[in-house]
Amino acid sequence: MVWDAFIAIYLFLAGLGAGAFVLGALTNWAKKPAPAMKKIAFIVGPVAVAVGTLVLVVDAHAGFNNPMRFFLLISNLGSVMSWGVIILSVFLVVSIIDLIVLLVKKSTPKALDIVGAVMAVCVAAYTGVLLGDAGVAFPLWNMAILPVLFVVSAASTGFAIVMLVTHLAKPEETEALPFMGKVGLALPVLELALVIVLLAVTATADGSAAAAASASVANLISGPYAVAFWLGFIAIGLVLPFCLEMVRHRKGVGADPATSEGLPSDRPSGASDMTLALAGECAVLVGGFMLRYLVIMAAVAVALV
Repeated sequence: MVWDAFIAIYLFLAGLGAGAFVLGALTNWAKKPAPAMKKIAFIVGPVAVAVGTLVLVVDAHAGFNNPMRFFLLISNLGSVMSWGVIILSVFLVVSIIDLIVLLVKKSTPKALDIVGAVMAVCVAAYTGVLLGDAGVAFPLWNMAILPVLFVVSAASTGFAIVMLVTHLAKPEETEALPFMGKVGLALPVLELALVIVLLAVTATADGSAAAAASASVANLISGPYAVAFWLGFIAIGLVLPFCLEMVRHRKGVGADPATSEGLPSDRPSGASDMTLALAGECAVLVGGFMLRYLVIMAAVAVALV
């Protein structure tokens, strides 16, 4: 099976949903209670993954006429797609149960949250492995790097969507996880480093894969997808959110009031802080989708001779 641009929607939604659920699980260790943030994360998680899975079902040529064809793949455990069906199904079951428990009891067992978070990481990694099941060799779809890159990107986009909605619905809870500022600085740097490694490894491919590898990298760096890569992914998706988070960090946003007596006059107002945060989170979402779109569209298959 050869994927096209449509599958980027699945890859994006599945990663986003997985990352969102992980953040919801992390609220168990929040500095202060964040029930709204957890609820938002636990709703976004299964909904995004479920919608993404529906996209995958349609794109897998099962369509609406025979959707069970997709789920019957579970009988072939030698297929990457089969394991994907299992992972997606288990995550959806666990995450939906967790959400129901949260809505009914207002709290969830940490053990159930941890199981859901582990499955969420598996979902995010699987979005990187899935491309390798295309049936045709694409040097850009390196199975040693792409799953790790997609896990990092899933964390970025999942955290971003949850923080975006929390800023709008319950802004006082956005500081419940004090490490989020550092995460917002670290994830773009890590993602950029992984992209550089991916491109470097791809560019050095030899043998029959050399031509396709070189063409794939050229497509991104200077070819037809260069503008989308440098502007949509690098500038908007990585550099912009990093810079906006750096501004918030340097101005003391989220600092402990007890240890920042001299900062109030330097801090941005609540409105400007929210503007910075919302802009950064939206930029992360743009970058997350562009990454997946570009990885699919710029990849060149190895020519069969």
